[in-house]
Amino acid sequence: QGQLVESGGGLVQPGGSLRLSCAASGLTLVNYAIGWVRQAPGKEREGVSCLSSTDDATHYLDSVKGRFTISRDNAKNTMYLQMDNLAPEDTGVYFCAIATGVCTVESGIPVLKHLERWGQGTLVTVSS
Repeated sequence: QGQLVESGGGLVQPGGSLRLSCAASGLTLVNYAIGWVRQAPGKEREGVSCLSSTDDATHYLDSVKGRFTISRDNAKNTMYLQMDNLAPEDTGVYFCAIATGVCTVESGIPVLKHLERWGQGTLVTVSS
């Protein structure tokens, strides 16, 4: 069946850092394009970053470029989102996702095509 389980969320002050993890079981991450999506309070989900399964190309939401880094550890079957210099507007529930399609960008927003599975989400709160 396959499962994705996120961890690493929490409360952090502005300017701080967090690393989100998404551990996969029952599936092999290297076979998929991967990504992170967030949902801020009262807003729709938006793509934050994605990473291609074929050439490791990455895409980022403009507002997180230079601050967030997506990566994958194939040996651990885990994906990560390193988030630095966090700001209050980064607050939200972060979901990891995998797709059998490509990682691309549409209107500046990273998009995974043919989504296969989501994680349950982890809450990130940036506040002083």
